Amino acid sequence: MLQVSTGSNQTWDVDYRPNGSTLVNGEPFSWDLVSLGNGHYHLLHEGRSYSAEVISTDYTAKTFVLKLNGKLIELQAKDRFDLLLDKLGMSNAAASKVNELKAPMPGLIVAIRVEAGQQVKKGDPLLVLEAMKMENILKAPGDGTVGAIKVGLRDNVTKGQVLIQFS
Repeated sequence: MLQVSTGSNQTWDVDYRPNGSTLVNGEPFSWDLVSLGNGHYHLLHEGRSYSAEVISTDYTAKTFVLKLNGKLIELQAKDRFDLLLDKLGMSNAAASKVNELKAPMPGLIVAIRVEAGQQVKKGDPLLVLEAMKMENILKAPGDGTVGAIKVGLRDNVTKGQVLIQFS
């Protein structure tokens, strides 16, 4: 089951059945969909003809932009796991902004590869932490700006200690 919504707060519960039938808000939904290639489709529903084009898709965020008869429509889909996270109050847990980088283990800072005010992208190297005679490159957990570096070169750090704050 999927819950599909638009920016105008319209929501539909879409249920695909193993026999190929589709239910929308618990009611049977019959349609005829033909792919015309390159993200273009022709759709027939209740005797009406629709021209559909997929403009953009973001499978990670489960968002889609469609052009339906020339009108842009933005859709957000939630599967049963997303709905469960919403119910538990954890819907923004994955999307929350990361404000700091903490030491994953005790060790020694052997290199600092960024400066305060520097823009970083997810995965960019920030620091090198030596622990148990191994060098560990600590990378940016997301896109952002380095606000403050809370450690210096050759500092010993403990597990969980804040190393970098993002602004």
